[in-house]
Parts: sequence; C-alpha cells; structure tokens
Amino acid sequence: MAFKPIYVLILLFTILVDYFAGIWIAKAEGKKRKWILVLSLITNIGFLAIFKYFNFINQNLNIVFGLFGMENPIPNYPLELPIGLSFHTFQAMSYTIEVYRKNQKPEKDFIIYSLYVMFYPQLVAGPIERPQNLLWQFHTYFKYNFENIKAGLIRIAWGLFMKVVIADRLAMVVDYSYNDPVSHNGLTLLLATFFFTFQIYCDFAGYSSIAIGCARIMGFNLMENFDAPYFSKSISEFWRRWHISLSTWFKDYLYIPLGGNRVSEWRLYFNYFLVFTISGLWHGAAWTYVIWGALHGVYLIAAMVLKKYFSFGKKEDKLDNQSKGYGIQLTATKYFNIAFTFVLVMFTWIFFRAHGLSDAKTIIQKITELRFSDVIATPFSSNEMVFCWVLILVLLFKDKYARIISSNNTPLFYVKFISLMIACYFLGIFTSNQFIYFQF
Repeated sequence: MAFKPIYVLILLFTILVDYFAGIWIAKAEGKKRKWILVLSLITNIGFLAIFKYFNFINQNLNIVFGLFGMENPIPNYPLELPIGLSFHTFQAMSYTIEVYRKNQKPEKDFIIYSLYVMFYPQLVAGPIERPQNLLWQFHTYFKYNFENIKAGLIRIAWGLFMKVVIADRLAMVVDYSYNDPVSHNGLTLLLATFFFTFQIYCDFAGYSSIAIGCARIMGFNLMENFDAPYFSKSISEFWRRWHISLSTWFKDYLYIPLGGNRVSEWRLYFNYFLVFTISGLWHGAAWTYVIWGALHGVYLIAAMVLKKYFSFGKKEDKLDNQSKGYGIQLTATKYFNIAFTFVLVMFTWIFFRAHGLSDAKTIIQKITELRFSDVIATPFSSNEMVFCWVLILVLLFKDKYARIISSNNTPLFYVKFISLMIACYFLGIFTSNQFIYFQF
C-alpha cells in the first residue's frame, strides 16, 4: 500500500478467491474439484498476465501487425507492476494445488490464510513457501526464546551486510558499465559482468536472509533459499542451490505434471527447456529474461547428452555421492567443474542484466574482442577494485566454511552482530537501491 494503495485490492480479491476455493475443493468431488482449482489458477495467473505481461505481449503484437502493414488496435496501458506480485501469486497457487492433491487441509480461518499469503518477511521477494511448512506455524504459540532472537538478528545483520556493503558497492561498477555499454571496452564490461554475478546473489540472498531472520525472531522457520550456489559443479547442482524455493516450485507444479523424467528422451529434453524458459519469463516480461532461462535449459540438456555418450560424468557422480560437507578437498577436476559452471552462469547473467537484446549483443561482442589496451583503459581506481575483490573473497569464504553464521555462543553473538552492524554503517552504500527482485 505504501507503493500504491489501491493495489491492496488485488491481494484481497485473490485471497478471497483462493480461501473459498480451498474450502470448496475439499468438499467437492469428481470433475467439480478440478474446475474450482482451474478457476483459482486462472484468477491468480490472470492478474499476473495483466500487470506483468500485457504490454510485453502487446508490443510483440505490434511487431507482428507491422510485418503485414497493419496497426495493432489494442493500445498499451501504463500499468505499474505491484511489488512482489510473482512471489505471492505463486505462494497462493501452491495452496490450492496442495489442497487439490489432498496434501493440505483447507484453512478455515480467513485471517490465518490471509497471513499465509501476506506474511510480511517474505511477501515481496520470497522465499516462496508451501502451505505444509508455513500454515501450521500460524496455529502455534511461540514462547519468548532468546536463541531464536539471536539466530534471527545474526541472519538479519548478515543479510544487510550482503545488500548494503557488497551488492550495492558492486552495483556502482555494474550500473556504470551496463547503462552505456557502447562507451566501454571489453575488459570493463567483463569485470562488470563478473561483479553483477555476485551483486545479484548478495542482493537476493541478502533479502532472503533478512526475511528468514525476521521470521525466526518471532519463532517462525522459513525455508532456506540459497546454499552457496557458486560452488556448484554443474548447472543442475546450481539450481539445487540457487533460489531453491522457486526451482522446487517449478519442479513440483510444472516439471512433474509434464511427466518429469518418466517420459521419452526427447520429451524429457523438451520438458527441461520449457520449464526453464517459463522460469525466465517469470522473472520479467522481456526477451532477455526468456533467453536467460532458455540458456539454462540448453545447458542442462547439453549436460545430459554429454553424460549419455561420454563416461567422464559417471566418475564425478560417484565422487559426489561419497563427498559430504563443505570441508572436503576438491580434486582438480572438481575445481575445473566449479569454474566452468561459474563461467556458464556468468554468461547468462549478461542477458538478465542488459537493458535489451541490443545491449546484450554489444556486451558479448566487446567481451569476445578483448584487447591488451583495455587493461590500461579500464576506468576504475585500484583502491575501489581491491576492496570489491576483498568483499567477494569474504563472501566466498563465508559460503565455503560457514553456511549458517552460528549464534549459539552469546558473547560471540554480540561480537559478530555488533561488528556486522558497524561494518554496514561505515562501509555500506546508502543510495536508496531497492532489492533487485522487488521488480519481479
């Protein structure tokens, strides 16, 4: 409502529809259950389509009509995207689907169901929760627990550090380069792409950490959304570690209903490609996002084909199954796999961050035409660069050796919490940079 007051009516309407849909689905039998579910899904997807994709579809229709010398009769409307629409829409859809599948009993308390959709810590950018994990917690009385408060505060502090110290500092380099790629050389754009790879991680994982911490203080447990994704040894592993709540959502509600891996080989490839392309479209109404998602689908298909016809992947799978924890000594092959996966992911971020296909093409072209003279012409001070690299190393060290910052030792908790907050105050960039995923 702080963004646009009237938009709260969208939430209230979808909450009413899904609340009654859940109750009616549980009571209905036969095809009637399915039609109630369809009505609920159409309502949710309809709002998403209107506010997020109407103008995108219409702009592409303009191009199609233009090819035939015709004018599109449908005008564009200046619709502002409600904050977090994609997130609370998917969370609401998971409720009615799970009630339909009889994995979740319908919630009879309207206030409790409203809270499930509008739970403030994760309302605008996730994690996208499931009713089985969250609804029962709203019926539970949580007593005051100082351990929860410590755990929550340290997660909030680390999330703030990731956002204002790391992400927003890297954003200065990224924005400077990506806002006018034509004016910059290949090395500058390569460096900006590398920094954006960590910027978007710190920005999004930072929000998730703050959300999890806020909920934990009150006694609620939200699902983890990130698990050191840049240490992944393959694209499939990357998606088991990145935006976990979304990747599992697509797996449960799109990939498996399409047949999962119980289909023919070519149908399996199609399923992967379709799911990741739709995932890209979920992120934004632009062809750059579609290409970003499609590339990940292509990566996965290529990996499956290579694994089928070459034996080098089988040995790695065996090693992976024997490896546990984060303290293992990686072999040279694993280091290569991590680096190669990182490069593949970094390449896709070009499309995610570029303002359009033309900019993405320019950036890729300039990066592939790197020259030695670019090193001298890179317009960043050495002190600024060194500090950015140090922050990235701090992040990687934390991801590698301290997946969750411990808060069990109370004196050590105070030291860590105060240190993180002091670091945020003195090293943070406070230029009103919103979280990147608010736009989705």
